[in-house]
Amino acid sequence: MYSETKPLLSIASAHLLSGLFAFIYVGSIYTSKNARLRFSKRKVNLPEGQARLKLQNERWRDDPDVIKARLLAVTSATLICCLIVFTVMKNLNRDDGIHNLTASARLHLGFTWSNTLPLLITPLLFFGPLYVKFLEKTLPFQKDWNFKDDVLFRFLSIVGLRNYLVAPITEEIVFRACVLTVYHLAGASRTKMIFLSPLVFGAAHIHHAFETYHRYGCTVTAAKRAIISTVIQFTYTSIFGFYCCYLFLRSGSLLPPIAAHMFCNIMGIPQPNYEISLMPNRKLSISAAYVFGIIGFVGMLKPWSYTDVSLYWQPN
Repeated sequence: MYSETKPLLSIASAHLLSGLFAFIYVGSIYTSKNARLRFSKRKVNLPEGQARLKLQNERWRDDPDVIKARLLAVTSATLICCLIVFTVMKNLNRDDGIHNLTASARLHLGFTWSNTLPLLITPLLFFGPLYVKFLEKTLPFQKDWNFKDDVLFRFLSIVGLRNYLVAPITEEIVFRACVLTVYHLAGASRTKMIFLSPLVFGAAHIHHAFETYHRYGCTVTAAKRAIISTVIQFTYTSIFGFYCCYLFLRSGSLLPPIAAHMFCNIMGIPQPNYEISLMPNRKLSISAAYVFGIIGFVGMLKPWSYTDVSLYWQPN
């Protein structure tokens, strides 16, 4: 099996491999003509913050045929990245039989079950938004919750499959499991893995600037908006990546970061001020719920995320 004392990869090799994974994943949606976006290059002056209407010959990211092509592309890219990890591990230790190699790759990639507690950390953080949904009676099986609209239409539509299933699963496999595996093989510290590897995840979202620029009119204002939105997206995807890396390393399973990714996509960005403006008589209780969620998250993150079977977080 693999030595714990001598790194099997150089850090430079880990950097190159993580960059390769990002290139394969993002590049996959541009290799197929059906998956590529198509925009008019015509400049359109629009009111501040307003996107233009779609033209007939254009292809936007939410077009069903574009989504289908991209889902196939990123799924294929994810399988390729896993195969690269398996090949790298095989070449690093040629003495291992296929059974041992497969078992080791499965552990490194986090293809294992998780305890319940790591799965509850993200919902705890969202205690405030969940409490608001409770007040609105829109939680599952409450009065204003509808199975057809809130489950079938939302999650089983082509957009829902992308946002809540395929994207979280494939992104976590590539940018958490594959990337962290090669950094672990290179002997990177847990601190570096948590705070440096997610930058690859953040950088993988930079290509959205192209879409923003064209949807907002191909003007100087549109370029500024594309740059600002890209910086913001890079920042919050990197921060989210820090959290998912921590969950993955502490639990040793890919399930907690996938569940966190899905849950965050479902809930969206919390808007406490807006929610309070809709229910001013509930300001105190909503504020208390948000505070409770944040304090609970900070307090329970460490104890709830750890499992003693994690390959990455063994006691020193």
